Amino acid sequence: MPTYGYARVWARLRRKALAEGRPPANRKRVYRVMKVHGLLLDRHAGGVERRHDGRIAVARSNLRWCSDGFEIGCDNGEKVRVAFALDCCDREAMGHVATTEGLKGEDVCDLMVTAVEHRFGKVNRLPQTIEWLTDNGSCFIAGPTRRFARDIGLEPLTTPVQSSQSNGMAEAFVRTFKRDCVSVNPAPDASTVMLALPDGSTITTSFTPIERSDIVHPASSSRPMQHREKCPGFWGLQHSGLLEPLLARCGE
Repeated sequence: MPTYGYARVWARLRRKALAEGRPPANRKRVYRVMKVHGLLLDRHAGGVERRHDGRIAVARSNLRWCSDGFEIGCDNGEKVRVAFALDCCDREAMGHVATTEGLKGEDVCDLMVTAVEHRFGKVNRLPQTIEWLTDNGSCFIAGPTRRFARDIGLEPLTTPVQSSQSNGMAEAFVRTFKRDCVSVNPAPDASTVMLALPDGSTITTSFTPIERSDIVHPASSSRPMQHREKCPGFWGLQHSGLLEPLLARCGE
């Protein structure tokens, strides 16, 4: 077979020799003979590298949202799985869902509704289509989930397989959140972590500086002041009393 490497060819020759009562061929000799005659397989050097020269960020809010999930491990072995939604312009975390089970399509649908209501109030459909960028997780690419997204005005977009860079904004949020929140706060069990997470309707975040100077951060945007006072800080977690040291470092 042209797809056989020297190891598989040697194995077949060995089995045939043993069946016929002959001594098997030397493995290295098989390699040398195949090399002389150009029969060795080309060494696999990985797939073709895809250039990541696109931009995730957009010029205005409510043009593209991105979503991803992550896992928080507790000291007692329990795990909390969280999914969130970010705006790819102002990078506001518009909502999240959390569960001690695996993230399901229904959880992502709830997340979509939370994000829509956070930005537009209780509407049946968005006034304009917004891109919904995710990876290829089963909860994101499920048929009912994608149909629901389109029904409310979101256009599902998925990143190429094995290309986390294409959802880099969400990946950056996960890294920052784990570094600045998860790593410095106690997580004895799932119930403690779940209580530390804010209500989905009271999320605002200033989780990382925005590189573009022309983008107004959601914390200083034109949103009603009473809403900003209701839920200041890093994902609302300071209400649990666990993030005072972090907030002091951040100058809150």
